[in-house]
Amino acid sequence: MIDMTVRYDEVLGPLREAYDAEAGLRDGLIKEPWKLAERRAFRDRLSPGARLLEIGAGTGQDSAYFQQDDFAVVAADLSPVMVEHCRAKGIEAHVMDFLHLNFPASSFDAVFAMNCLLHVPNHDLPAVLAAIRAVLRPGGLFFLGVYGGNESAEGPMDDDDHVPPRFFSWRTDEQLLGFATTWFDVVDFHSVDTGRGHRFQSLTLRRSDSE
Repeated sequence: MIDMTVRYDEVLGPLREAYDAEAGLRDGLIKEPWKLAERRAFRDRLSPGARLLEIGAGTGQDSAYFQQDDFAVVAADLSPVMVEHCRAKGIEAHVMDFLHLNFPASSFDAVFAMNCLLHVPNHDLPAVLAAIRAVLRPGGLFFLGVYGGNESAEGPMDDDDHVPPRFFSWRTDEQLLGFATTWFDVVDFHSVDTGRGHRFQSLTLRRSDSE
């Protein structure tokens, strides 16, 4: 991976192209048990009937899970092809990137983001977290899960098989917590050994009730 300084608007086009091309393949993937456990743990923190926004929703597998548990789910993804997969599952879904979450302020009880914010450059992550916080009601919960923890680096991965290669931002625990605690209170932070050479950083955050 090559260190580089980029902005979020520079990576959106290549990311959209890469994920449009892989949508059908990714829709057929089986989720690893640790991902199911992380998702279930977040679900168990939510009140019945909570209104939940999934960002970077992909083909909507997680959104469908939450919807089947009677949460009011809205999905957003920058890939139009991914969004069509979400809609085919009966999910309300919108083509949106993380900086343009065009929803009313404080309109969700929870936000779920599994392995998508690792595509946001550090330079723009504070603005993205502020945009997420804006659509979350005071006291609402935000799941932020990304690969990282062992190094700090930004750029495409040498062995990425997507075309075009995707941008990644890998953050240490200290970096990630530093970004998160500017906007949220930490409910839980832990890491997961995925068994594939990656460490997963799991953060459950809360928007302060005081605002």
